[in-house]
Amino acid sequence: MDPNVVLPLCSSLLSFVFFVFLMDQWVERRRAYQLIWALGMLWYALSAGTEFLGGAFGWSEPLYRAWYLIGAVWVAGWLGLGTVYLLQRTRFGYAFGVSVVLAGLFTFLAWRKYDYPDSGSSAYVYLVLSVVLAVAIAIETWRGRDRWANLAGAAIVIGSAASLIMVVTAPIPAPGYAIDPATNIPTGDLLPGYLRLLTPLFNVTGAFALTLGALYSSYMFMPKKRLIRYHINRAEGPRRFLLNLAIAPVAITVNFVVSVPGAVRDLLLGRLPSRVPATILIAIGGLIPAITSGANRFGATSAFFVGELLGVVFLFAGFLVSIEVFREIRIPFTHHILWSRRIEAVEA
Repeated sequence: MDPNVVLPLCSSLLSFVFFVFLMDQWVERRRAYQLIWALGMLWYALSAGTEFLGGAFGWSEPLYRAWYLIGAVWVAGWLGLGTVYLLQRTRFGYAFGVSVVLAGLFTFLAWRKYDYPDSGSSAYVYLVLSVVLAVAIAIETWRGRDRWANLAGAAIVIGSAASLIMVVTAPIPAPGYAIDPATNIPTGDLLPGYLRLLTPLFNVTGAFALTLGALYSSYMFMPKKRLIRYHINRAEGPRRFLLNLAIAPVAITVNFVVSVPGAVRDLLLGRLPSRVPATILIAIGGLIPAITSGANRFGATSAFFVGELLGVVFLFAGFLVSIEVFREIRIPFTHHILWSRRIEAVEA
């Protein structure tokens, strides 16, 4: 009952079940965010699977490369991209643009503090690319177009392809893998700096998109008290528009906090839309592994596998709670319905 074997095995199996459910939903409804989330959960399952194999049978260089590529780079980015496409018709593009800038800035500051070997000028390149992408996304969002999501999608696809080439060609000294001697949990210590700096670039962006997107959805669907009012309308002129855009993060945060008691009351009375508790669960599911994987990067590895399992548990619970996402549960890829809710219950 080694936890380094049991925990990633449970994470992998549950992630794969989640992947099957999402693929079934995509086959039924053909929504882009369902397919992207399904890919994200497939990466989650495969990443945890490499950890199970490494813990059960020993690590090797190919397994280590696969673990870093899929788990450290791809998972958070693709899950966050699913949220981007779910919210592509909203003003969430501004928040996502800020997430991209913060990811580039965090990557650059991490490079300045720890001076990763073999990083070259990659930190500058990543920072410039993140700023350019964020500006482009903000402009498209301001124009009222949903093409900003396609810009994010292109960035994740190109970044994933580039990371694949980097991981395959990266020189890794013997023995070909690195594990924490105290916890036997893998770390990225043997990888060159230009590759390790990709991790915060993808993870901060993806984790912020997944968590903030879930909270943003919750805010949209919950009964609100508007203690601070704002109105983002580009027709009012650039000065007023920028002022309201600056106020919006504070206003949303304050309004969200003061609205929580009313939302709790409606939840107890059965009047709260299921999307609200569902998205809060999803936000928790995105936040926990982001924290534990970030701690892993800085040497605190003991909670890594626990955070990974809790993350997929909360994510799966959030999707199952949401009637709007799962109006019915059936045996995947069949018409045999196990559980269903009437659409009228959603509208109520």
